[in-house]
Amino acid sequence: MHDIYNFVSGPLVWVSFIIFFAGCLYRLISMAVLARKKDIFVYEYMSLKYGLRSILHWIIPFGTVKWRKNPFFTIVTFTFHICIILIPIFLSAHIILWKESWNISWWYISDTAADVMTIVVIASCIFFLMRRIVLPEVKYLTSISDYVILAMVSAPFITGFWTYHQWPGFRLMGIFHIISGEIMLAAIPFTRLIHMVFFPFTRGYMGSEFGAVRNAKDW
Repeated sequence: MHDIYNFVSGPLVWVSFIIFFAGCLYRLISMAVLARKKDIFVYEYMSLKYGLRSILHWIIPFGTVKWRKNPFFTIVTFTFHICIILIPIFLSAHIILWKESWNISWWYISDTAADVMTIVVIASCIFFLMRRIVLPEVKYLTSISDYVILAMVSAPFITGFWTYHQWPGFRLMGIFHIISGEIMLAAIPFTRLIHMVFFPFTRGYMGSEFGAVRNAKDW
């Protein structure tokens, strides 16, 4: 098991990061080329002012009509995204690994806060799952890939929570935690998770079209 741990926490980490960065770069370039093919003037009417205006409204809770009409969904969505970003970056155990490997470190959240935020992420994933099963309009648009993505996102947090609390089998679960995190990272460029990279560009495009071309709001 020690050899497996060294492999998944060493070479496999590099592989997942290389796939993530190379994949994101490829997707961004291919999307930029495709956008130009579909509309040769797409970049001419891109507006920094209207693009940033749109992004700002969509990243502020209740900043859009859609967010205000679905308050519970809005709260869950924003807390989920905040937690899923902060936990991997500011978890003390992760920072210790960076310190040991590269001798760099930064501010970290307490283990108690990380615990609470992890529970929020897991509960949010359950909420998103039930929403896809129960709501007809969401169920209609749901495919197998959506369930796979939910599983990929929740797995690193479930296994990490299990490992931290040292429940039975925590050493094996620790290996699963690393592997599941690497799978999610490598899958981002090739699944709908790419929205985390595309969001500024797609929202900037929408904001520019509505603001600079249609003279209307997109929120």
